[in-house]
Parts: sequence; C-alpha cells; structure tokens
Amino acid sequence: MSYEYASLLPKKDSAYIDYQQFLKTFGEEGNLIVVGIHDPNFFKLEKFNAWEQLCQDLSKIEGVENLLSISNSYNLVKDTAARQFRIEPIFPGQLKSQVELDSLARVFQSLPFYKHLLYNPDSSAYLLAITVNKDKMRSKAREKLVMAIQGDCETFAAQENVQLHYSGLPYIRVINSIRIKNEIYMFSALALGLCMLILYLFFRSFKAVFIPISIVLIGVIWALGTMALFGYKITLLTGMIPTLLIVIGIPNSIYMLNKYHHEFKDHGNKIKSLQRVILRIGKATFLTNLTTAAGFGTFIITNSEILKEFGVIASTNIMGLFLLSLILIPIFFSFVPAPDKRHIRHLDNKHIARTIERLVKITVEHRRAIYISAVIVITVGIYGITRIKTSGYMVDDIPKHDVIYKDLKFFESNFDGLMPLEIIVDTKKPNGVMNLSTFKVMDMLENKLTEYTELSPSLSLLNLLKFAKQSYYNGKEQYYALPNNMEKNFILAYATKGEGNANMLHSFMDSTRQVTRINIRMKDVGTVRMEELYKSFKADVDSIFPAEQYKVTVTGSSVTSFKGNQYLMKNLFSSLALAIFLISLFMAFMFFSWRMVVMSLIPNVIPLIFTAALMGFTGIPIKASTILVFSIAFGISVDNTIHFLAKYRQELKQTGWKIKKSVIHAIRETGVSMMYTFVVLFFGFGIFSLSKFGGTVALGVLVSLTLLVAVMSNLILLPSLLIGLEKLTTTKSFSEPMIEVFNVESEFEEITVPESEELTSENIK
Repeated sequence: MSYEYASLLPKKDSAYIDYQQFLKTFGEEGNLIVVGIHDPNFFKLEKFNAWEQLCQDLSKIEGVENLLSISNSYNLVKDTAARQFRIEPIFPGQLKSQVELDSLARVFQSLPFYKHLLYNPDSSAYLLAITVNKDKMRSKAREKLVMAIQGDCETFAAQENVQLHYSGLPYIRVINSIRIKNEIYMFSALALGLCMLILYLFFRSFKAVFIPISIVLIGVIWALGTMALFGYKITLLTGMIPTLLIVIGIPNSIYMLNKYHHEFKDHGNKIKSLQRVILRIGKATFLTNLTTAAGFGTFIITNSEILKEFGVIASTNIMGLFLLSLILIPIFFSFVPAPDKRHIRHLDNKHIARTIERLVKITVEHRRAIYISAVIVITVGIYGITRIKTSGYMVDDIPKHDVIYKDLKFFESNFDGLMPLEIIVDTKKPNGVMNLSTFKVMDMLENKLTEYTELSPSLSLLNLLKFAKQSYYNGKEQYYALPNNMEKNFILAYATKGEGNANMLHSFMDSTRQVTRINIRMKDVGTVRMEELYKSFKADVDSIFPAEQYKVTVTGSSVTSFKGNQYLMKNLFSSLALAIFLISLFMAFMFFSWRMVVMSLIPNVIPLIFTAALMGFTGIPIKASTILVFSIAFGISVDNTIHFLAKYRQELKQTGWKIKKSVIHAIRETGVSMMYTFVVLFFGFGIFSLSKFGGTVALGVLVSLTLLVAVMSNLILLPSLLIGLEKLTTTKSFSEPMIEVFNVESEFEEITVPESEELTSENIK
C-alpha cells in the first residue's frame, strides 16, 4: 500500500520546487491531525478535566509528538530579573474548582493569539491539534496510530455524550488508504462473481466458466507481481487494476469461445475448431487488446507518477492477459471433452437471434433515420460540451454525505478551513527578517489577506511579537499589537532569551533569520476559485513587497494540489489525443485505408461526445477522475469495431464483394460476441459505482454508459455507413491490407485430422 502523498506535479515544475524548498527550510506541514468539538459547556469543570485527561491519554500514544489544545495552552510571563519571557501553562493540570477554572479561562480568553486558532468564540467550537511522527505516517504503522487516536477520542465522546470531528491531511489519507484496501477485495470478488454468473448464463458450461476465470486470475497475479517488481505501491488508481483486468480479460475468452462453438457447430471437429480460433481471430484479438492497452498506456506521457504507474501496469498486463488467453484457452479445451449440444445451444438463442435480426432490419431499412439520429447526437453533444465545467477539490473523491466531508465542513465553518497555504518571505540578507521594515510589509500583507473570506487569520512571526508585546505590558489585551521602533529592541531582547522562546521564534524563521513564513489555513475552494485566489495573492504580494528587497513565494499543499490538477488536466487531454492517434495508426495498419480509419473512428468518437455532453447537462465536472473515462472507454469500445470490420472483410471475399450481404453476415456472427462482451463490460464497470470514492463512482458509471452507446453505434451506425457509402469506403486497399487479420487461404494448410486419431503418414496423405 502507498502511505505517501502522491504529488501530481512533475519534479521539474516550479511549484513543486518551491514546495520542496519550503519543506527543507521549515519541515513537514502535513503531519497534523485535528480534533474538533462544539460544546457551549466546554468550560464546565467536569468536562474540562475530562478534556485534559483525553489530552494526557493521547500524548502517551506512540507516534504522537506534540499536542496543542486549550487545556495545555501557554502564556508568556515577563521575568524582569532575568530580562526574558517565561513560558508557563495557563491551566496547570487537573483543576479543583469551577471558580479556579473560570479565572484561568478569563486569562486565556484575554489572549487574542489563540482566537480562531484553538477556539471560535462565536460558535463555541474548540480544536485539538495533534502533531504525529512523520516517519510513522509514511509506514504501515500509521493505521495503528490513527486508530489509537480515534479510539481514545471516541471513548471520551461516549463518556461525555458529545460528537467529535476529525480531519487533517494525515487522517484523510489514512482513512482513504484503508478504504482502498477494502475496495480492492470487494471489487475483485464482485467482478469475479459477476463474470462467473454471466459466463454460465451464456455458455451453460462449468468449463466455460472455470477456464476463463482461471486465466484472468493468473493475469491478476501477474499484475500484482509486476507492481512489486517495478517497485510500485497500491494507490487509488492501481488498486482498481485487478478488477479492470478481470472485466477486460473476460471478453477475450468470450470471443474465442464463441468462435470455437461456431466452428464446432459447423463441422464437429474439436482440434480443427481450436486451430481456427487461433488462425481466424488471433490477430484481431491481438489488435483489440493492443488498442485497449494503448488507451491505458497513454497515461504514461502525463509525467504524473501515480498515473504513469497506472498506465504502465495496466497496459503491460492487458497484453499479458491476451497472451495467456490465446495460449491457454486452446490448450485447456484440447484436453477437455468436446462441447455437447447444451453448450452450443446459446448460438441459437431465440432472444439473441431476434435482437440480431432487428438490428439487421434497422441497418438495412432505416439508414436515413440512423444518420439523422447520429447528426442530432453530435449537434446536441457539442452544445452539451460547451456547458462542461472544470473543477477539482482536495477531497474531490469523497461524497458529500461521507463523515470525512462533513467533518471537513465543520472545520471550514468554524476555523476557516484546514488546507495549508504558506507565504515564504526571503529578505535576501541575513537578519533581514528582524528589521522593522520587514514587519511592516508583512503586516500590510496580513491585513490585506483578511479581506478573503476563504482564508483563516494568518499565523506568523508577527503574532508572536504581538503576543510578546502584550506580555511585556503585563498581559493587557489592548497591547496585542506590533511593537513600534522604540519597543522593538527591548521586546525582542526578552523574546530571544531562553531556549523555549528561541525555538518558538525559529519555527517561523530559518537559522540565518533571512527567511520567514506566514502560515494560513484555507477552505477547500476547488481549482477554479483557487486559481483566481492564487493570482490575487500574487498581485497583492507584488504591490506590497519591493522586488529588489524581497523574494516572496506562495506555496503549500493547497497550491501544489490545484497546480497538480491543472497540470493533470492538460496532460490527460494530450493522452486522449494520443490514444486516438495511436488507435488510428493501428487501424491504418490493419485496413491500409484512410477511409476505413475515418469510418472506424466515427462510431467510437460519438460515444465520447455523448458522454461529454451528459457531463455538461448533468453538471458532472471535468476533473482528474472523470477525464480518465475517455481514454479508457475509447480504447475498449474500438475493439468491437475491429472485430466487426475484420469479419466484414472476410465475408467480402467469400461473398464475391457483395457489401450488403457481407455486412449482414458480419452482424450475425460478431453481433452475438459484441453483445456478450458488452454485458460483461457494462456490469463490470458498473461495479465501481459501489465505491466510497466519487471519482471511482464517476469512472464506473460514465465508462458503462459510454460503452452502451458504443456498442449501439458499432452495431447500428457502422453497418449503416458501410452499406450506405458502399464503394466509397470498401476500396482495394481495404481488401488487401498490410496486416491480414483473417487469412482464408490458410484454410488449405489446416490439419483436419479427426480429433480421436494420431498423426500418421496415411492421415496426412
């Protein structure tokens, strides 16, 4: 399992470099788990002592490094004799009386430093911040750590009859990784069960169920083994690969078994039937798997590690699964008894036959209506595409009814969000941070940032200086302000003495006092609004900080997340274009006719237009998870086109170039397999709709709908175009391709020995 945050940005990107520089200077920002509570009676003695006990219990958990809460908050006390500030706890352990608690609570509430940091005085919401060990958060031990924290908190919640809210990047990532692990098992089991059921309903044979399922399971083992060999870990995307291989691998078996049964029904020779499975559809199946692998393989060009790993593993193992199917299906079925009448009865299924004949009738008699319908779909689709919105959130894949989403909204409404935003100020000279001029421009920026409702109050060196000034004037709240030029030197002299004070200041400065930071928390506003805010921040910075004196960088997880989504969107569109180009190239090699390439693309591009329009009309935004749909669905849907056109070309040679008759024969043979494989793929991808991740649900539903339109397009529109345009598309180059998918002439070379006899010179003669 992957226990690290997978950045979508390439390592050469400036936003990635800025973020890594921030981490190098100030350390991790993403190792904070927050617990929130809404309780008007928080400062009642029994409840407050219970909260203090919770903090003590949490501090004993292995991996918890620090806690910040009201019960263990600190005050700065002026020590005139030592000319320094002492850091003293406001609430010293368990309190004995309500009077004592009320007195100390007034002291705490007189410190503006903690307002909106640890509590919201307007909503009676309180926060506990837990710093966890970053090394444990990058290992399997993080699950145990987070569960231990949540266990102690839930015990407190049950005893005090209150509801706690949990969030923070480490918490969200751990809960999601646990869900991913559970979904891998659930989806794999559901896909296997579904495929077994469909195979049995189609073929009425346990052999036709057991052998294909065994092959795809071997393919799944290969995929997981390949991930280990490449050093890849299981992520939200690679976790889907076992299920995808099961769903995508079964159609190989369906096409081969259908061909096997067709051949056996014709002449009753098992070995000859298996040989023709390899000869007649082996190359076509190779090309269909190649196009599917190309659809996944295009993610390799994105330079996003998580997508690149997904593309590498999915594409290589799809081709591996093809090899397994082509080799093992003929081998296995050569050892088992020949199919009996019950097993091949599905070829004469009245319902399927009736459906196929209806398709033939529609294709032959209603071509004009089909063309008009296609034009309407394209026209409405283009309009729908113009309505698509782009969006991306840091918790994009979590549905709104999920407790993680609801808890995040609790922190956004009470503490202005949790997503880290960092503004790094480089003064370009040692000790430049401590100049009064630096304090003033930082204060101007922080005042400017208060105008943004999406941002929390900032936390920086200035807050500590204001806190120090208040303490210097004996804790009077009206003195919580920036020191003036006269006050600065002696207040700083107090603030920099003592180890605790120095550490407190250094958390906001580097060792040379040249670089400082302004920490802000913000709401998860989405990539569109974040882009607007980012440009606005940059404009504010440029107007306040003179470029010759300061270098200011806006970074943090909120910035790298939105930049990563932008980068991913651009690259995924490129990968879709590459998928269409590669598949067109494969089709050109297969048919050696640019007209047939265009013809084959039309019924597969229309489903993409339909799905994009559906997203536009229903408000489903284009984001990283939904744009995957197009490359995957295109790579899969074109498989039907290849099988159909390959069979059509074979029929052309056998019917003496009679186009209409060839189309009808092609529909009748390949239509059955196309419908069978569609059922597997439709319900197989539909399984993903049961996911707890919105992106996975969208992927499953949209791919299923795209494939539904694609199979209708390939069974109705493609044959209509072939019949309607006739000689325009079916040229000599189409009949004499560079790659011969169906080699009828090889029939004369086939071995036609009765399966019960051995090869002898007499048999050969």
